[in-house]
Amino acid sequence: MMNKKTIRDIDVAGKRVLVRVDFNVPLDAEQHITDDTRIRAAVPTIEYLLEHETAVILMSHLGRPKGKAIETMRLTPVAQRLSALLHKPVQLAPDCIGPEVEALARNLQPGQVFLLENLRFHDEEEKNDPAFARQLASLADIYVNDAFGTAHRAHASTEGVTHYLPGVAGFLMEKEINFLGGALENPRRPFAAIVGGAKVSDKIAVLERLIGMVDMLLIGGGMANTFLKAEGYEIGDSLYEEGKVDVASELINKAHQRDLEFLLPTDVVIADRFAADANHRVVASSEVPKGWRIMDIGPETITTFRKALSSAETIVFNGTLGVAEMPAFAGGTDAMIEMLAERTKAGATTIIGGGDSAAAVEQAGAAEKMSHVSTGGGASLEFLEGRVLPGVAALQDK
Repeated sequence: MMNKKTIRDIDVAGKRVLVRVDFNVPLDAEQHITDDTRIRAAVPTIEYLLEHETAVILMSHLGRPKGKAIETMRLTPVAQRLSALLHKPVQLAPDCIGPEVEALARNLQPGQVFLLENLRFHDEEEKNDPAFARQLASLADIYVNDAFGTAHRAHASTEGVTHYLPGVAGFLMEKEINFLGGALENPRRPFAAIVGGAKVSDKIAVLERLIGMVDMLLIGGGMANTFLKAEGYEIGDSLYEEGKVDVASELINKAHQRDLEFLLPTDVVIADRFAADANHRVVASSEVPKGWRIMDIGPETITTFRKALSSAETIVFNGTLGVAEMPAFAGGTDAMIEMLAERTKAGATTIIGGGDSAAAVEQAGAAEKMSHVSTGGGASLEFLEGRVLPGVAALQDK
């Protein structure tokens, strides 16, 4: 469990509180928010602070403006959505530092909220520039980090400010660390991990760590192709990582040495091209013809995976099992989401490890049916790898 102080552990009444949130939400061409999960996730922390008579100053990045003020990356839509969720006005500052922002912060009354403009309009944010961090810190008395999604980056707003202000965790940060940490430190067994996504190279460290911990490991997605190749299968024109076949072989050997259940797809959905309307059919994993490529796990694999998971008490799911953004190849991912919802209902702990798998769960409308859906893709992956997250390390210990 988390050994860092949270907002519950300190007296916040009457203070100005600077809160790092993760409002990096997807926007469409008309600047409408297409998924407000991250904004909703921050509401409990903000409401707690408002109820305890604090003046709340929020800060976030949005997109990758690379140190320039870009009109389409302003936080205006975020301030509007948050204002609707909190039922109170949320003023958007013209910038995140400078005299005008300092005056706004000084005049902010307890019970009021304002949002700083996109932190990444200044390249000092990602450089963790001390002078920039000090300017942010000067706006408040206390710092709260509730942005798990950026906790794996040592930026001015996640690590730098803690040199000038006492830092504690918000409720979302606490929940993320307790769920992910609890699963890894003391899981209820059998403990299963389903790992998908495009590349083995992105997941080597996490797979090595999981092989040392889990009772069963289920592999899907594009990365499964590299494992199938390592097993000597012909995989047609499927994308795989040539330079990682040896690594895949080593991981398979490690899994066998530990005697854990290591499951690769036994049948796959293949297509004659990479397109949503491609011709597709199901074949055995060992019989992918030339000119065809693997796009999803097949029905037999789904049945095998379901059976394996039916006894699991802790399940971590990271990465999709096929090209899930194309409906014809989302079957494997959707079946796993359905299975996870069933296991949650039966009392198992299910943790969705951010990124594409979290997006797929949200899209399926199944987020409420899981024990925990992580808001951080890269952060949850690094946490599962056992790395120290700088944004967490910088907070005060209990």
